[in-house]
Amino acid sequence: MSELEIIVEELKTLPPQKLQDAAGYIHRLSEIGRAHRRAALERAYGCLSEEEAGAMGKAIEANCERIDARDW
Repeated sequence: MSELEIIVEELKTLPPQKLQDAAGYIHRLSEIGRAHRRAALERAYGCLSEEEAGAMGKAIEANCERIDARDW
């Protein structure tokens, strides 16, 4: 059984109030995760000059997003 399946089974045994408490906790964890991602993006935003961003974009176009069927 996966960790998620174990958690779901445990949630099924909770009384309604405890289930609401668990849902609130999960929601808070989700909000914290979003806040951390937003903060990381804000720290990184603008850290490249326009020239550096252009060079990075060209490197990505030239070297990434390609699938090599022989590599699968």
